[in-house]
Amino acid sequence: MKFLKAFGQFWYDFIIGDDWKIAVAVVTTLAILVIAMLSGAFSDTALTLVGGALLIVAFSLSLAIDVRKKSG
Repeated sequence: MKFLKAFGQFWYDFIIGDDWKIAVAVVTTLAILVIAMLSGAFSDTALTLVGGALLIVAFSLSLAIDVRKKSG
């Protein structure tokens, strides 16, 4: 049982890390991309570009939230 707890803690720290907002942003972006891919709405190149743009926007929003909290 101790091994399972340590294993779970490792994966939590590895995936979530210091900022849970970035992990949520990545999972949300991947979910949006999977839905778009399965619907056939975009080509492979467009999916790549949209995915990159979504990750940049999500990271920027997470950073803006953290900066706003610390400055006020």
